Amino acid sequence: MSYIDIIKEKARADKKTIVLPETNDKRTLIAAAHILEEGIADIIMVGNEEKIMDGAGWLEVDLTGVKVVDPHVCDKLDEYVQLLYDTRKHKGMTPEKAREILLNDNLTFGVIMVKANDADGMVAGACHATADTLRPALQILKTAPGVKLVSGFFILDVPDCEYGENGTFLFADCGLNQDPTAEELAAIADTSAKSFKTLVGAKPIIAMLSHSTKGSAKHPLVDKVVRAVEIAHEQYPGLTLDGELQTDAALVPQVAKSKAPGSEVAGKANVLIFPNLDCGNIGYKLVQRLAKAEAYGPMLQGIAKPVNDLSRGCSWEDIVGVVALTAVQAQLL
Repeated sequence: MSYIDIIKEKARADKKTIVLPETNDKRTLIAAAHILEEGIADIIMVGNEEKIMDGAGWLEVDLTGVKVVDPHVCDKLDEYVQLLYDTRKHKGMTPEKAREILLNDNLTFGVIMVKANDADGMVAGACHATADTLRPALQILKTAPGVKLVSGFFILDVPDCEYGENGTFLFADCGLNQDPTAEELAAIADTSAKSFKTLVGAKPIIAMLSHSTKGSAKHPLVDKVVRAVEIAHEQYPGLTLDGELQTDAALVPQVAKSKAPGSEVAGKANVLIFPNLDCGNIGYKLVQRLAKAEAYGPMLQGIAKPVNDLSRGCSWEDIVGVVALTAVQAQLL
């Protein structure tokens, strides 16, 4: 059974309700039909029901069982307006502005449904930038208790791969924090460990990546990662974490023996923490395209309730996978 099939099975065992607000995107409509058919989650779609069903008919997909909520005729609109106003009035939000936003921005409407406990999570980003998905989630749901920052990660499932957790890895941060500080890298490692344990079910073994292994190069970029490792050991002593490590030293046992002898992480890592967003984004896309890996994300970690992003290059199959992962995240709240 593949990794994503295991996740789908977990999602079916305790079905959650997930909002898909990008109802003008055909991939979303196709994905919704498959999610319903497979029983992965209950689906709420935001938009005009007639247009959504016309689109489904044109695509020849069955959306029987989907719940469509049209903001313009929603009987809970006033309640949602009040909730958005109460949440954002300290930032100058007015009831009039809240109503305008909810009537014109399906992503914010979806997040408000999650805030109001009318849905368990939301997935978007097929036709929106990450910032468009993340902004309302941060503004309305905010960070989870005890979390220092929100970060983005991918689950990658690499076929015929002997490394990681049977070819399954978590890469972070690949979608959000452009140049995290040492303190932020340590915090990303901590939340990534929790995400890996939740979504993969195995012990997270965390490599803090660099172009240097154990002092093989000298540069401020290396110093940042070294400091991040020190902070992680101080603040999150329960983590199995080491660095700085080059990627081959992190993954390949034979290389680890020569480059990082004695490391409990080198040659065994399944969670890879990249030093900046350039490295993370480039790295996951190389693995996805060249190794033909399944890449699910960018998932968001550290938000009070699960809201997850999609790559604008995603397929409908990717959306199905991220919805399944979002449902499993929601099971733990």
